[in-house]
Amino acid sequence: MDLHAELGHRLDAFRHQLRGDLTAPIRACPGWTLHDLADHLGNENMWVTTAVREGHPDHQRRAAPRDGLIEWFEGTCESILDALAADPDAPAWTFYPPSTVGFWLRRRTQETMMHLWDAEEALGEPTAFDTDLAVDGVSEVFDTFVPRQIELGRITAPTAFRISSSDTGHTWSYGRGEPVAEITGPVRDLLLLLWKRIPEDHPSLTWNGDRSVLDTALVP
Repeated sequence: MDLHAELGHRLDAFRHQLRGDLTAPIRACPGWTLHDLADHLGNENMWVTTAVREGHPDHQRRAAPRDGLIEWFEGTCESILDALAADPDAPAWTFYPPSTVGFWLRRRTQETMMHLWDAEEALGEPTAFDTDLAVDGVSEVFDTFVPRQIELGRITAPTAFRISSSDTGHTWSYGRGEPVAEITGPVRDLLLLLWKRIPEDHPSLTWNGDRSVLDTALVP
């Protein structure tokens, strides 16, 4: 995948959502409106720009404006896309290995894809994720986010469980010991589940075994 192009496409799609009702609530982020989500994503764009260009995470946050929001957000998109046009193997500050530009290409594409879904859901009907990106998103949860949460002491290493994609054939196993549960469903919905966008009893998901094991593995 050309992650730089994928990121640019989703940033542009998010920008288009900002023509809608900026007071629309974001269900996955209680207390936030679409304006707040744009503020968050735009400042994250600039945070990553600093991490890549300056090699540290100390971006000075600036609140998104009420007037000229689209232009402000577009400027943050231009900054991050320019910063991430570097060699993916080039060094950069990151919050988890590898400490490379490529880490941010993957992370920001996934983050933007999820928040685009949030914005679209707030304004109407969200569009489906790209299948390849959804597969990589599930992998990222298990190779980056769950291990990091364990290291930070936010969750404990879970009892083993398995996640199986019914539409792509991909399978992920994670945790201690032999899997005691399996969750099966379309990869898009598996990713939404892991990021707490849909409930565990969503009709697209099938469970076998001890459903409670997932409670310790979801990203806080």
